[in-house]
Amino acid sequence: MEQPTKEERELGKTFLPKFDENGLLTAVVTDIATKDILMVAFMDREALDATVKTGLAHFHSRSRGKLWQKGESSGNILRVREVLVDCDQDAIILQCEPAGPTCHTGARSCFYRRLEGGVLRNVIS
Repeated sequence: MEQPTKEERELGKTFLPKFDENGLLTAVVTDIATKDILMVAFMDREALDATVKTGLAHFHSRSRGKLWQKGESSGNILRVREVLVDCDQDAIILQCEPAGPTCHTGARSCFYRRLEGGVLRNVIS
């Protein structure tokens, strides 16, 4: 299959996700209500297709080498309300409605610490 041109990918209306050499693209997850960043993960074609089909966030687990649905064991699913695509289509933002904490630690967001003077401090939210 012929690769899309830079112009087609950056200015066209066709969704042409640009996966990296490992078959992944970056997905930033935000809370649609608060706009807070909740997590960053990776998606392969299978995860992207499952997300679009079901409306629930799916990702590629690099450590396990397989597809996983966010919240499949905890119940803390992410309902995708909007997908934003960056200019060269190698990263997306999933604007989601979280059904509980997003981080596996139980924190609302995976970004629950701030670097201050070389030390990590919890962010109070």
